[in-house]
Amino acid sequence: MGEIVFTEKQEALVKESWEILKQDIPRYSLHFFSQILEIAPAAKDMFSFLRDTDDVPHNNPKLKAHAVKVFKMTCETAIQLREKGKVAVPDTTLQYLGSVHLKSGVLDPHFEVVKEALVRTLKEGLGEKYNEEVEGAWSQAYDHLALAIKAEMKQENSQKP
Repeated sequence: MGEIVFTEKQEALVKESWEILKQDIPRYSLHFFSQILEIAPAAKDMFSFLRDTDDVPHNNPKLKAHAVKVFKMTCETAIQLREKGKVAVPDTTLQYLGSVHLKSGVLDPHFEVVKEALVRTLKEGLGEKYNEEVEGAWSQAYDHLALAIKAEMKQENSQKP
């Protein structure tokens, strides 16, 4: 696959925008999951903390933790792409993510839904600081992370007896 070119500017854009979103995690986690359900209402059953509720729960620690994980891992991926030219998530983390996503019935299109929700949350959180460059940087980092998770899911699926 060769080395991925992720510029210093892209890395800076991802880090700066994450710093902004971090200032109000409860608000943006809620926004993020509301967007996921707006785009794909059926995705609700994939999340244990959404399954038995009619709307996105406020102040749910699991919801917050999941949203933070998506943003944080995408941000960390941006840094890895810049420094190493590849996704450098530890194997154990990837195996765990692959396994969890497989068990929850996550399919390729779901990754796109999450990406769209991520972009919409960035738009909401950054206001006029949001632009195509910011979206491009986050999208590229997210795509590479998603590819790594999907590859792990595929591998795990092929090892099933």
